[in-house]
Amino acid sequence: MTATLPAPVTARPAPASKRDRTRPALVVLLVGTAVLYLWNLSDTGWGNGYYAAATQAGAQSWTAWLFGGLDAGGVITVDKPPAALWVSGLAARLFGFSSWTVLAPQAVEGVLAVWLLHATVKRTNGPVAGLLAGAALAVTPVAVLVFRFNLPDALLVLLMVAGAYCTVRALEKASGWWLALAGVAVGFAFLAKMGQAFLVLPAFTAAYLLAAPTSLPKRFLHLLGAGAAVAVSAGWFVLLVELWPTDARPYIGGSTNDSLWELAVGYNGLGRIFGGGGGGMAGGMGGGNVGFGGATGVDRLFGASMGGEISWLLPAAVVGLVAGLWFTRRAPRTDRTRAALVLWGLWVLVNGVVFSFMSGITHPYYTVAVAPGVAAIGAIAGRELWRGRAHPPVRAALALMVAACGFWSFALLDRYPDWVPALRWVVAALTVLVSTAIVMGVRRLAALAVVASVLATASFGVATAATPHSGSIPVSGPAEYAGGGMGGGVDAGGGDDAELAELLRATTGTWAAATVGAQGAASLSLASGKAVIGIGGWSGGDPAPTLEEFRRYVEEGRIGYFVPGGRGGGGDIATWVADNYEATTAGGSTVYRLS
Repeated sequence: MTATLPAPVTARPAPASKRDRTRPALVVLLVGTAVLYLWNLSDTGWGNGYYAAATQAGAQSWTAWLFGGLDAGGVITVDKPPAALWVSGLAARLFGFSSWTVLAPQAVEGVLAVWLLHATVKRTNGPVAGLLAGAALAVTPVAVLVFRFNLPDALLVLLMVAGAYCTVRALEKASGWWLALAGVAVGFAFLAKMGQAFLVLPAFTAAYLLAAPTSLPKRFLHLLGAGAAVAVSAGWFVLLVELWPTDARPYIGGSTNDSLWELAVGYNGLGRIFGGGGGGMAGGMGGGNVGFGGATGVDRLFGASMGGEISWLLPAAVVGLVAGLWFTRRAPRTDRTRAALVLWGLWVLVNGVVFSFMSGITHPYYTVAVAPGVAAIGAIAGRELWRGRAHPPVRAALALMVAACGFWSFALLDRYPDWVPALRWVVAALTVLVSTAIVMGVRRLAALAVVASVLATASFGVATAATPHSGSIPVSGPAEYAGGGMGGGVDAGGGDDAELAELLRATTGTWAAATVGAQGAASLSLASGKAVIGIGGWSGGDPAPTLEEFRRYVEEGRIGYFVPGGRGGGGDIATWVADNYEATTAGGSTVYRLS
């Protein structure tokens, strides 16, 4: 691993026979991951009803599918770009709209992400490191949560890992084409969750500049080409939205001027970093609010909000990264291990710093973007330090990795005292035993070292998989500490009022109803199977539809009912309806019949 040690250990591609011997283990890993992500998936119901309703709309209307419309009638989009909804919308068209077709695409994306991370790490540090990285990602609690739930973060992570794979391929022979493919992956990741996709670009750029086996001018030229690939693969859809006639597509939810570019820069861009944003939505909710990330600061990833999601292996990754960079400091410029550590280290650093200090809207599950980097660093550093364990400094670093991981896992488990209380003591005992044995030079400890490192996070990940989730802010962990998530009652789309749902099913217009806000509209849409206008979008503050548009829809007989309530109250539209139509009831709900 280092040119400074008496017996250097440097990463080399594994011989063919060894690669063949690891294939059964890879199959076990991928099958196990699929079981973890798919088992009892339908217990989650619709998951996030907001995105489930958009999937339903995409299955009913190609225009809604293309733009990520919340309703099939085409009034307003969700407040994210539509790439993740393209996948689930196609699944719903092919196999029918159901809880399974809403949730399963993310599970498949998770399995693919695990496979691609394995393949990426394998190319730099061999098949064992690749298997360890894939397994670590698979059981990270926030990854289990996101890959079993309908959030755009699942596709985002898959595409970012695909970008890392292409970058590593580009590093092998200084391939501008592979680097351009990395740019394409990042560009399409932008269409999943906008600017967050770009947080991996510093990592890809630095790794290629450092280690690509070609001249510096060619490295810069290849990076310019990759930058163009990012711009084209992200920009084509932004341009399409800008050129499409506004009266023939939905309003871009979350924007202030019906612009996808403004949404990317404002509400989903600088607004997330510094607070504030469009769509009538104010900035973040920090402080002690666990659902919004808690207080900003260097310890945010370890705090009550984000710690249980992502930090289980993070201390070990930090130790491994520092040790790996130190031991490879005199290696050749193109050394693959150092290049991999630079790539994954900057991946974690940039994402971690942004999540730690962003003061706009943020949620704990965003940290899933950090998980591939943490898993890769832990696997690479652990594998290479194990190979160099004949040397005392290397053994000390490896023991420190295990100790940091084990004792921090103990501290995290102590936050959940009623859940398997004995587990934290088992982890502590294993940590002391294994780290001490490593320092003493005891051999044949590899399997036990892995168990000591991942037992806690894997157990918490399995508990996450066993817990149904719903709402807009799901949290990982066992049912007594996680469960529904914020907004669960609305976002679950359960349609508590069966009489109202039946009333809406009997309508024949473009929209069965209109209500204030996207969450209420999603609930009614999922319960009735009909399109429902969410006046004002997610926040209730988007200028869609306008009062003039709403009145025209009513005059044309295209809206069946108005259901009052929701965030913002409905403003002029609610006042106009109350002034011109008579209220009645359906089950436990007040409604106005409009046609």
